[in-house]
Amino acid sequence: MAGMLVSGGAIAGFVIGLLTGFFVRRARLCSFGAIEAALAGHDWRRMKVFGLALGIALAGTQALIAFGWLDPLRTTYVANKIPWLSTVIGSLGFGLGMALVGTCAFGSLIRLGGGDLRSLVTLMAFGSVAYATLRGSLSGLRLSVIEKVVVAAPGDDAGAASIWAVNLLGRPLGLALVFGLALLLVGLALLDRRLWRAPKLMTAGAVLGLGVVGGWLVTGVFVDEFATTMRVQSLTFVAPVARALFGAMIGGAEWVDFGVGTVVGVALGAFIAAKRAADFRLEAFDDAHEMLRHFGGAALMGLGGVLAGGCTIGQGLTAGSLMAFTWPISVLGILVGARLGILILVEGSLREVITSRLPAGWSRRP
Repeated sequence: MAGMLVSGGAIAGFVIGLLTGFFVRRARLCSFGAIEAALAGHDWRRMKVFGLALGIALAGTQALIAFGWLDPLRTTYVANKIPWLSTVIGSLGFGLGMALVGTCAFGSLIRLGGGDLRSLVTLMAFGSVAYATLRGSLSGLRLSVIEKVVVAAPGDDAGAASIWAVNLLGRPLGLALVFGLALLLVGLALLDRRLWRAPKLMTAGAVLGLGVVGGWLVTGVFVDEFATTMRVQSLTFVAPVARALFGAMIGGAEWVDFGVGTVVGVALGAFIAAKRAADFRLEAFDDAHEMLRHFGGAALMGLGGVLAGGCTIGQGLTAGSLMAFTWPISVLGILVGARLGILILVEGSLREVITSRLPAGWSRRP
């Protein structure tokens, strides 16, 4: 019975991933591209699309919680101790690595579906470092040192702003505040006339948001917690990529869960979208320098994603839908790390970024 439930979760994850991968690839929506356009080009349209996704995910998830169908305490994002140091280090590292690669783990799966072999190498390096940080050679440092530095959530409540708001303001006002935030995020996208001329982008954002809600439904509502060991989860692409890579090497149906299903589904959905648009083509590294940059970025994303507890999707949307206290810390860290990565790519090195911003008259080594 448990095996059947796990298989059902994997199939549901595959379907959600398939739809997400198809619509995101069709719209050419990318989290790093959205960040780069906003920070470097002052174009916030794609960020508003991710805001639309977050607004839908937030409204749907909080509705599940309000009706008592989803217990946020059964997720890995909500706890009464906040691992702030791990979140800060991880999100900065993930953002920097994302800039060096040119996309995140989710974006790498989308690119892989379009024939980008660089993404295959990136995902292999990313998954290997992520698994080493989760359960391998780097896990001791993570568990014994970095994640030991925590701070208690306000009032020792569970670490989610939505729970804190309800406890502080009362249920009606607290819920009104939460759903008001969701409405604001959706409204910012809907009120942008330019996005009305980009229906593919808007559809991709909506599908992403609904995908997060779908994940909570599959793993947190539609299963019997006494009949399966399936962890309550939704869209994220750090641990699932690591599990998919490890499971592919050693085999065994026990590795195929909801998360692994989404990984396979996203890549296949992106492949279908690329083929339908006659946009599938094999691409490889231009030179050794580009390959090394991708390796370094993938390693930073793998390490950072585990320390931060998620990626741009896992923290930015999934943790955001729960209003976990780690969510704003992670999002800010990823933005800062990505901005630093963009500066490094433009200037050529971290040293050039620092020296070019020293006050006039300071001595600089050639």
